Amino acid sequence: MARRPLVVGNWKMHGSAVFADELSGAIAHGADDIPNVDIALCPSHLLLSTVARGIKSSRISLGAQTVSEYEQGAYTGETSASTLGEIGCRYVIVGHSERRHLFGESNTSVAAKSQAAIKAGLIPIICLGETQSEHSKGATNSVIEAQLEPFVEVGVDAFKDVVIAYEPVWAIGTGETASPAQAQDVHAFIRSCLMKIDSRAAELTRILYGGSVKPDNAKDLFARNDVDGGLIGGASLNAEDFLQICRSTP
Repeated sequence: MARRPLVVGNWKMHGSAVFADELSGAIAHGADDIPNVDIALCPSHLLLSTVARGIKSSRISLGAQTVSEYEQGAYTGETSASTLGEIGCRYVIVGHSERRHLFGESNTSVAAKSQAAIKAGLIPIICLGETQSEHSKGATNSVIEAQLEPFVEVGVDAFKDVVIAYEPVWAIGTGETASPAQAQDVHAFIRSCLMKIDSRAAELTRILYGGSVKPDNAKDLFARNDVDGGLIGGASLNAEDFLQICRSTP
């Protein structure tokens, strides 16, 4: 079964309300001519409502950049999955490398956040990837296996309606990019890990590539069999660049 491509813009902590309104409107307008790919925008939490208005009546989905593993309670500064759903989110990024390395999110907490998202009807975009040091040591596969282990322990339900994003940390914001062949190799490995849990999940789960994807390299990356789209950082802050990346999907 063919997997429909997905391109997700991760705006990180960039932009004002005016910027978000203009950018989301421009992307929504341009997306009308790109019917064969799913598109989502993930602004910072305080800009979610602005972007929701900007993409209203368009084919673009709204996503958040993180979520609490808890539904409610005394968790100052956290946002529950149900609240994100109420304001229109369909997707939520979990375990982004910046959350793991700057804010100490563990493999276990990332799995818990994913399960909270699924319970609330959101689609988690589960981020996996190795650092430069781990990459240099040839530890990519073992790192990814460790990051997937908490999901394996939960079982098949952990991979119901999820998206996975492979984001080599050494290629995020550095200008370096995994070659299409490197990306394909890791994506194929991730899919083989899913195959051990459930063959149908392995076939249906979309695996995105994230790491300095730009208009000039997107087509070659997306042409690989197991690369089902991209998680786009810096290039998603420019409407034409982001739309050109979306047009690069098969």
